[in-house]
Amino acid sequence: MRLFKLFGGALLISLLLGGCGALVTPDKTDQISALKPGAYQIDPQHSTLLFKIEHLGLSTYVGRFNDFSASLEFDPANIEATQLDARVDTTSVDVDDSIVEGTLQNSDWFHSEQFPQAAFTSTAIKPLGDNRFVFTGDLTLRGVTKSVSFQGRFNGGATTLLTRRYTLGFTASGTLNRTDFGIDRYTALVGEEVELEFYAEFQRQ
Repeated sequence: MRLFKLFGGALLISLLLGGCGALVTPDKTDQISALKPGAYQIDPQHSTLLFKIEHLGLSTYVGRFNDFSASLEFDPANIEATQLDARVDTTSVDVDDSIVEGTLQNSDWFHSEQFPQAAFTSTAIKPLGDNRFVFTGDLTLRGVTKSVSFQGRFNGGATTLLTRRYTLGFTASGTLNRTDFGIDRYTALVGEEVELEFYAEFQRQ
């Protein structure tokens, strides 16, 4: 009887957990044509913006920004009209070191006091196949605006039962030269090329 209660209880817990998993797992579609059009806003709790840069020619230094926003105008029937806009608070730079974070906000780097935000506005989108696209747009950093390109991918869409919102999964990555934006100090120590990686969930409004 004791064994029955032990294993029976374990089986019941397993079934309940399995049922909960089924309840929260979204019915996802990967087909671009099946995704829902409309205006989307980023879900900041399930999104990440990383940067990577070479340090001393020995390693890759990795950091992130904790405060950013983004909106997406999306129409799978007219994918070339997709519009992506993003804003990043440069004071939210996070490298797990408060001293370095303060240094990155000074006038040699982001100059956050005068330029507290960076912004990206897409100007064109080119399909590459397999749900991948090249987003080209204007990036403004430290008051300088340059055209940059990022390769993005739509990872599918679903209505999640956790939020009850229709959600698109999206990733993008690309590189820029920091000296193009006036961040041109210490190039002998820190690389000029910066890699950006964006992992996001967008919720339909």
